[in-house]
Amino acid sequence: MASYRQRVVALTKRQGQTFGFFLRVEEGEPGHLVRSLDMGGAAELAGMRDGDRILRVNGTFVDALSHQQVVDLVKEKGVSVSFHLIDATAYNQAKAEGVDLSDPHPRPATNGVSAGGVAERAGVTADDRLLELNGESVENATHDQVVAKIKQAGGKLLFLLVDEDTYRHHGNGRVKVGAGLATVQHLPHKPRIAYLTKGSGGYGYILKEEPKMKGHFIRDINTGSSAERAGLKNMDRLVAVEGQDIAEDNHKQVVDKIRQAGNKCCLLVVDADTDAMYKTAGVSPMLFWEEMKDSASPPSYTEALHLPAPSATLMQKPPAGYGFHLHGIQGLGGQSITQVVRGGAADRAGLQDGDFVVEVNSVNVENSSHEQAVDLISKSGSSLELLVATKSVYDRLKARGVAVTVMLLATSAPVHTTATVEERREDQTRTSTPPVQTRERTPSVSSASSAESVDLRF
Repeated sequence: MASYRQRVVALTKRQGQTFGFFLRVEEGEPGHLVRSLDMGGAAELAGMRDGDRILRVNGTFVDALSHQQVVDLVKEKGVSVSFHLIDATAYNQAKAEGVDLSDPHPRPATNGVSAGGVAERAGVTADDRLLELNGESVENATHDQVVAKIKQAGGKLLFLLVDEDTYRHHGNGRVKVGAGLATVQHLPHKPRIAYLTKGSGGYGYILKEEPKMKGHFIRDINTGSSAERAGLKNMDRLVAVEGQDIAEDNHKQVVDKIRQAGNKCCLLVVDADTDAMYKTAGVSPMLFWEEMKDSASPPSYTEALHLPAPSATLMQKPPAGYGFHLHGIQGLGGQSITQVVRGGAADRAGLQDGDFVVEVNSVNVENSSHEQAVDLISKSGSSLELLVATKSVYDRLKARGVAVTVMLLATSAPVHTTATVEERREDQTRTSTPPVQTRERTPSVSSASSAESVDLRF
């Protein structure tokens, strides 16, 4: 069956700049078309593709509007505009089949789980049974009651699900299945396990209790300290010391446990977003510790020497742009590099398809939305510094509870630049590289094919 999934792209530009694409109507081509994307521009980085049809502008359905009406809608929104898009093939097929594209979700779903959707990415499978919604039991609720609760919950939902085999194993509901038995591997935010080694100045942080806040918080982290290298962040809440839950301990008891650990200490911490998520679910972050403790032991000295490491790249922006796409899903964290242009700045700096983006210009974007990451790149000016890791490296480091930071880079390891990667390639191959064809926009077969076409650059 055909898929008519719409994509949502949010673009932001500075005053006097453009979004980096042309809006066109063309003879013989129905709809409002995206054409002539600027390589490395905000539109291309956000995932717009040549030939995409614009269906909505800031929520307003525009497929039936005139070109000028759509232009006016975009202009009146100023520097920030959101677009609902559909690719050319799906658009033409939908028109041929009479599909109503004013419905933002006109795609078929299998047993309620849309392929490639947020639910599937979060681990939901067909025929899963919903037991809890945001920490509240819904086992005895009617379908309409559950739907109403989902609508009331807004944009963030935490489901406790069981598959049919698990449900039958627990007596078809006669034995209560609580969140304490669940895996936490599909949750978007994760606690962090930090291994610290005491230096001459201690661990390099202060443990404080904050007014009107329950818990013990990491503050005043010293630059270059063990705490910073372990990935601790200001206002992390301490959950456990050496695997012992400290939720009910007073400040002195927690300090004593850290001192008793000696010169090495293992801490379980959560940032504000992770803390809020676990509280919404009504469970302790200790679930993460119980699930990860066997695989998250600190590396030995020999292992540490061979830990996989991320890589840093520094690129100067040429007229043709950086030559890559930033892939992500609107509203969710996690960005990756795709469509690296052979011979482009990204390729010459060593970026590869599938690289996971950890930092943009020294700002961590692991939990940033796609829009936030695109905005950071767009504002970077004529140069861009990225900290990236291959998916296998990133997953291995996270499985060990290791924070992915520039501290993992060996002190002698160079930052990959266009020049250093090119020099390495020349040393390895000693073959000439085909000349790079610089271009400002992606090719468009009909961008100038008809005098009846109308376009406007954004």
